[in-house]
Amino acid sequence: MKCWQCQKTLSLTQVGFREECPHCHSDLHVCKGCQHFDVSKYNECREPVAERVREKDRANHCEHYAIGGVLGSTGPSKEDLLRQAEALFKKKSD
Repeated sequence: MKCWQCQKTLSLTQVGFREECPHCHSDLHVCKGCQHFDVSKYNECREPVAERVREKDRANHCEHYAIGGVLGSTGPSKEDLLRQAEALFKKKSD
């Protein structure tokens, strides 16, 4: 697995609720490090029954967490999606 924050490779097969990256000391059991994290989905999660987590980069107790995600690898950012939506509904000038 890779740390979602510093992108360094870690030799972990499980991540506990309080696990930290030994390199940058970021929490590892976070939405941004989960394979279900997807900014294009409702609640930024592909798991439909997961409870809402507001801080995606802070440790949480989500039981659906699964090692696999890396920030930026799950599709367009929120900002990109907002720009696309605004462009779609923008009035055209004549």
